[in-house]
Amino acid sequence: MSDFPHWLADDLALSLQDKAANKNDNILDSENGYFVYHLDQLKQHLANLQQQDVVKLWYAVKANPLSHVIKALDGQGFNFDVASVGELQQVLAQDIAPERILNTGPAKSKKQLQYFLEQGVNTFVVESVNQLIWLNECAAKLKVKPTVLLRVQLQWPDGKKNPLGGNSLTPFGLSTAKWQQISLRDYPALDICGLHIFQWGNMLSNEKMYSLWSQMVAPLTELAKQLGMALKILDLGGGLGLDYLTQTNTLSWSQIIRDLAQIKQQAEVTELWLELGRYAVGECGYYVTDIVDKKTNFTEQQLVLAAGINHIIRPAITEQAFPCTLLSDKQQLTPMVDYHMHGPLCTSLDKLGTLPLPTNVAVGDELIFGYCGAYGFSESMPFFLCHNVAAEYVFEQGELTQVRAPQVASEYLR
Repeated sequence: MSDFPHWLADDLALSLQDKAANKNDNILDSENGYFVYHLDQLKQHLANLQQQDVVKLWYAVKANPLSHVIKALDGQGFNFDVASVGELQQVLAQDIAPERILNTGPAKSKKQLQYFLEQGVNTFVVESVNQLIWLNECAAKLKVKPTVLLRVQLQWPDGKKNPLGGNSLTPFGLSTAKWQQISLRDYPALDICGLHIFQWGNMLSNEKMYSLWSQMVAPLTELAKQLGMALKILDLGGGLGLDYLTQTNTLSWSQIIRDLAQIKQQAEVTELWLELGRYAVGECGYYVTDIVDKKTNFTEQQLVLAAGINHIIRPAITEQAFPCTLLSDKQQLTPMVDYHMHGPLCTSLDKLGTLPLPTNVAVGDELIFGYCGAYGFSESMPFFLCHNVAAEYVFEQGELTQVRAPQVASEYLR
């Protein structure tokens, strides 16, 4: 029976233990923290998600833009949702056809829209009247006719604040009342045939998700009717969550597909789309760092780590810790106690959570955090206090390979 928690793949854990036994102790070029992505685990998960014919799946590149991750998603037939020129260039660099790219995001300038069209992208989510006007002008100039979805923002009577807005007003899209003021005839260079809505992140309840989706159908189909739009595509965004706190509250993908089949029928659309981020890649990623100090401060047991929110900022944003364990077998030998885990930055915000570890945990022990495949490396704040930028590894068919070396401050400071 495995000694590792269920979220940590045994083969990866053993490989990382071997790596720890041979780590570099030179402070000038040592790794004070690194990410690793289990590609075999990722590919199997993606294959499972694609065993359905109800919904077209897009990958939200913001979750993890690493080239190896993009290629794994490409191999499983995912399309790609990009929200910046940098994300577009990264996806195109992996030989993804531009026809499989969707341009989202609230900050699309006319210059950016024209650049995307010039690169061959032909599917856009438009979030403002300005974007609609600019895209029409650019498309007419280039003599192309892109597919366009209007992003809609709704308000919910029982809503609450959410990273994507929830019931709060955000720059994402416009209200149905505002979109009703446009005339589709004013944009002859565009094929405006879809609606997009996405306001809820990290949802953990199938019932709650279906309830929200169901409430969206009536106002969206009514908007399409008011506009005289033949509604062919409904994009529900993403928001499918991972239970970082207990790792037990797992969404049922089969139930999601059954629910989406009903939504598709209710909305009477030809295509239903989802843009997956953390739900696609979150569980395949891990983060490893060292304990550099241990102390008791008043009533708190505290661990100070070699890296914190400079590498992995999500706990500070959400106040939810990633699951954590020791890479050694100490957890089998002594009782557990809750430790407050702090990073090396000179701010009290640098905390990775309060998590149980064995009482005999010691300076020099390595910790591994799970569910770090999404919103890790590229969401971090790496430059404060001039610590090393985190390295990245991939693990595939039993081999651990470094794909990005740690970057020291002298390499990026001028």
